[in-house]
Amino acid sequence: MMTRRRIVFLSVLIAGFCFAFGSLASTRSRTQQKSMTASGTFDVKLAPQGDNSEDVLLGRMTLDKQFHGDLHATSKGQMLTAMTAEKGSAGYVAIEKVSGTLHGRKGTFVLQHSGTMKRGEQQLSIAVVPDSGTGELVGLSGKMTIKIEEGKHFYEFQYTIAK
Repeated sequence: MMTRRRIVFLSVLIAGFCFAFGSLASTRSRTQQKSMTASGTFDVKLAPQGDNSEDVLLGRMTLDKQFHGDLHATSKGQMLTAMTAEKGSAGYVAIEKVSGTLHGRKGTFVLQHSGTMKRGEQQLSIAVVPDSGTGELVGLSGKMTIKIEEGKHFYEFQYTIAK
């Protein structure tokens, strides 16, 4: 069972992964439209999930998000975390399914997260799982950056939709 201290640490760790890491280059092919940018805020709820593991360095959480702005959607996901004995070093992976509208286009898509922190130095990648778009979001590809300022979560989503 997770201790309160570990839950707080994991929450802080995850928030640390959410800083933006510069601009993201988007690729284009002859079947894609020009790159678009969606931005806004989001709310997130993390819920630690019990496991049978005796290893206190490993964790599992559920994600529930509400996106506001150009992406008006909800998402549900799963996250796995790994802490280390070295302060400021950890990693996480997550998958979340997003359902809603992106600049007025309705559908769903899946985001894949991969984050590491080595002694406080962070790297984060959030990308659309290829061919996961449905409805008016079929052909969606892109990358998202996240940042937190004064406790508020912001996203910027660079994307294209194949014609």
